[in-house]
Amino acid sequence: MKWTALPLSGAYLLEIQPVSDERGFFARTWCSDEARALGLCGDFVQSSLSYNARKGTVRGMHYQAQPHAETKLVRCTAGAIYDVLLDLRADSPTYCKWLAIELSRENRKAVYIPTGFAHGFQSLSDHSEVFYQISEPYHAECARGVRWNDKAFGVEWPLETVILSERDRSFPEFRP
Repeated sequence: MKWTALPLSGAYLLEIQPVSDERGFFARTWCSDEARALGLCGDFVQSSLSYNARKGTVRGMHYQAQPHAETKLVRCTAGAIYDVLLDLRADSPTYCKWLAIELSRENRKAVYIPTGFAHGFQSLSDHSEVFYQISEPYHAECARGVRWNDKAFGVEWPLETVILSERDRSFPEFRP
């Protein structure tokens, strides 16, 4: 696997390095030892799947607060998404900064999102599917979020928002 540090402190882009033959290819998509060698969380205890029927669907911006803050590894397994990471760690040099990466079935990239980040995405195609590996079990009492369109961050979404949950719409404005 190829690990590329992203401009947000602690976040990484992961790219597979396929070994091909007449059958197709084989590639590792995760290695705990490589993550630990970089000083990162290497253990995922829960996996989740998000299916998005319509292009333009936005999910986010979500995170889980302490004591159950979570690290995520996110990959798009069908269609394509505009994946957004937002650093909410007050002591970070990239505090309140965001970046976006296109993840798709075709590019097979994944993004490693450390604890303290909010995460969300917009579906760039109908029938997109997103696979998450997560370091902590879900704890509803620790579920948090910030508005996808909060002016404090200025996230630039590529498409008109077609579908957004009431929960995501009702997150309060961010106050540092």
